[in-house]
Amino acid sequence: MDVTVVQAGLRGPSSTHRLAGRLASAVTDHAEATGTPVTVRHVDLVRHAQALVDRLVDGTVDPRLEEDLAAVTAADAVVLVTPVYAASLSSLFKLFVDVLPPGSLDGTPVLAAATGGSMRHALVLDHALRPVLAHHRAATVATAVFAAPEDWRPPQSAALDERIDRAAAELLAAAAARPVAEPAGAGVPWLGRMGA
Repeated sequence: MDVTVVQAGLRGPSSTHRLAGRLASAVTDHAEATGTPVTVRHVDLVRHAQALVDRLVDGTVDPRLEEDLAAVTAADAVVLVTPVYAASLSSLFKLFVDVLPPGSLDGTPVLAAATGGSMRHALVLDHALRPVLAHHRAATVATAVFAAPEDWRPPQSAALDERIDRAAAELLAAAAARPVAEPAGAGVPWLGRMGA
C-alpha cells in the first residue's frame, strides 16, 4: 500500500512538520500491526513554492513537482496537513491542491489535518478543507486531526494521540476496502463494440 503525506509547513521543524510525522508513524504502526506492507512518501511543499506559482501562472512544468503530483495521484491513501493562516488554509497548500490534475483524488481515502495557533481555528478542517476535498471527490475519512499548541502538552497530548491513532486506523481501513479500479469500459460489454 502506498501512502503519500503532503505537508505545507513553511519552517522546519514546525508543528505542521511534527503532525505530519506523527500521522505517518501512526499509519505505519497500524499497517505493521495488521501485516499490511506500506510505503510512505513525504511531500514537503515548501520546496515547490516557486514551481507552484510558475505552474499556476504560466503552466511551467517542474519535474520535481510533477513527480510529487504523480505520487499523490497514484497513492492508495493520502494524508494532507496544512497550517492555518488568516483563519484559512495556507496559500502554499491551496496552490498545490489547485494544480492537482483533475481526477487525482477521485475516491482516494484522504486524512485531513491542520495545525494552528489556537483551538479557535479547528473549524478550518470542516469549513475550508473538507469542501475542497469534496470538490476533488476524495473519500475523506471521518476523523480529522487539528493540533493547537496546547495539544502537544499533557494532558491534552493524550487526546491528540487518540485522534491521530483513530484517524490513521480509519485511513488504512478505507484504503484496504477501496475497490480495485477497472479499466475503462470493463463491465460494459457493448462499449468495445461502439463504432465497429
